[in-house]
Amino acid sequence: MQIPSLIESKRDGHALTDEQIRAVIQAYTAGDMPDYQMSALAMAIFFKGMSGEETAALTEAMLRSGTVLHWPADAPMRVDKHSTGGIGDKTSLVLAPLLACDGLWVPMISGRGLGITGGTLDKLDSIPGFRTQLSESEIYKTLPITGCLMVGQTANLCPADKKLYALRDVTGTIQSIPLLTSSIMGKKLAEGLNRLILDVKYGSGAFMQTREQAHELAESLVNVGRALGVRSSVRLSPMDEPTGESAGNALEVIECIRCLQGKGPADLENLVLDLACAVSISSREELKRMLMDGRAWAKFQHMVTVQGGKADRLERLHAIHAAPVIHEMKADRSGTLTRLDAGAVGRAVLALGAGRSKASDPVDPAVGVDRLRKVGQEIKAGEVLLRIHARSQAAAEAAQSQIAAGVKIE
Repeated sequence: MQIPSLIESKRDGHALTDEQIRAVIQAYTAGDMPDYQMSALAMAIFFKGMSGEETAALTEAMLRSGTVLHWPADAPMRVDKHSTGGIGDKTSLVLAPLLACDGLWVPMISGRGLGITGGTLDKLDSIPGFRTQLSESEIYKTLPITGCLMVGQTANLCPADKKLYALRDVTGTIQSIPLLTSSIMGKKLAEGLNRLILDVKYGSGAFMQTREQAHELAESLVNVGRALGVRSSVRLSPMDEPTGESAGNALEVIECIRCLQGKGPADLENLVLDLACAVSISSREELKRMLMDGRAWAKFQHMVTVQGGKADRLERLHAIHAAPVIHEMKADRSGTLTRLDAGAVGRAVLALGAGRSKASDPVDPAVGVDRLRKVGQEIKAGEVLLRIHARSQAAAEAAQSQIAAGVKIE
């Protein structure tokens, strides 16, 4: 295989064959193709794109670069959800146990946050003892017991994506629809799924800034799912204000616990139910009953226990991860809250230490914001718009300044 010729071919806008794509991914995964050549090919793909057939072939090559989970023929239907990320996007922690209550298996392989969007694994790390890294043999043993699990990518699942994602992150090639699609779908399809719901965000707090960009990505994801035999559906979700009432790791877990107990905010509950309906075999009304009557909460506690976590500490997370400073941000006028910018909140939470700018950064489970008011609510001067949890008063005041730039009361 002449890799320079392939790079030149894609640079000039020509389609690559399935065999060429498989050979490239095999060579790169094995270390036979250097980073500088893959960087050049990724940039060529960034500018010239890929056809639907090329994107499906790339996804399948990524998927087949390592282990694919295989389940017994008589196993329950396997389902999962992928979100493209947002501020306060905590739906996985509620959705997985809810779907498991419906008799489905949810082998949810999640990621960590990078930049302003939070990661599911970082949230779960705030639960004492919870193990997010399970071996494949542990995954096979655990899922039949719990019906759902939430873990990180194993070493053997989609190893090509691990290498290529890290490379794209430092070469300016993240925002490529074919590369995004193959990264997302390669990991998810490696779970051995029957159905997948894709929550594609758009807006100031999302990766895709416009609905048009989100629609283009959604169409690519669904087409690849169809080509590879997994029923995939999409929900386009605006991300101009945070989801729910909190952003930050332990704070979001606390909010999810409230939702699992039937006391969560309406927007979070509705989003969870929308996503559940897309892959479930039950009605929305029955799913809501499972959320309201404690079944989903019991399932979540069971999953936490089986994965090594201390379920008896879940309702004490506010004390376990108490930030030294809790600062109230108050409204400076009365009126209707017309803007609480998700991007501004995300940048402030990142600066507080709840996220990471690069993969090696530590994450603080205690910091973030909560008691967020929602757009459309009537606000009186002096009322609390949100609370900032910080390590110092100076950090809290800096966060308030960042958030205030994205607040509008009219």
